[in-house]
Amino acid sequence: MRIIPKKSVRILDPETLRRRGLRLTGPRRLILELVRGTDLHPTAEWVYRRVRRRLSRVSLGTVYRNLRLLVDEGIVKELPGTVGRHAGKARFDGNTSVHHHFTCSNCGGIHDLAEPVDPSLDRRMAARTGFSISHHRIEFYGRCLVCQARQGPRRRARKRR
Repeated sequence: MRIIPKKSVRILDPETLRRRGLRLTGPRRLILELVRGTDLHPTAEWVYRRVRRRLSRVSLGTVYRNLRLLVDEGIVKELPGTVGRHAGKARFDGNTSVHHHFTCSNCGGIHDLAEPVDPSLDRRMAARTGFSISHHRIEFYGRCLVCQARQGPRRRARKRR
């Protein structure tokens, strides 16, 4: 788990949330701390299990409602369902900066990639297609280091002729 950077604590400030029309309830604070405090890109169920350790009366519905609210406010990002053991389940990212992801096709783990995002790609694609492009997301897929080590080298796929 990573520690929440000092500069991100301001979003936890009750006054900041009040200005957005939100109260910083106990469950909401804990949910936000959990999502921002890990780089695992957790599912709602993962967050729920962790919240219940400290607030035993919180329901799964409360966790889902708060995650939806935090996503709608742009405080947390929602990643669509992935492959692997979390197939079809939304994952949540406390890192709202623009960045790419690598998803392991075997275990479903999601990793942030520190590669720079190319802002000119939106303009180039808009010029080429005529679309009005607001942003883009690039996802990389393959096997993570842990799965590679566990399964050994994969045979090279045959080329189709």
